[in-house]
Amino acid sequence: MTNEIVTCDLSTFGYHEIDLAVDLLKAYKEQSANFLGDGLMLNFNTHSGNVFLSDEDYNVGLMNGDKLEQWFNCPYCGHEGFKDEMLHKAKDEECTRYLKEIGVIEEE
Repeated sequence: MTNEIVTCDLSTFGYHEIDLAVDLLKAYKEQSANFLGDGLMLNFNTHSGNVFLSDEDYNVGLMNGDKLEQWFNCPYCGHEGFKDEMLHKAKDEECTRYLKEIGVIEEE
């Protein structure tokens, strides 16, 4: 096993992670993933067990049930999740601005 937390080395994927990767790639092929851009890579987080796609701008696509969705991470407070999980008590003005940018809360 690798010492890296996140790897794109398929030789480190177990059978379960390969199955997750197959489901993820099928969803990428069949569903709209316009939030992902160039430099797309398949990744495995060895700590969480998550298999996900990421692009050169660090946008992340992860399976949410049967649907490929964008995974968010607030750069100010660290709160993370799918869009419907991102509403949280903002730590400060920058956090609030980020929630507005991703469309979780509406502009005033």
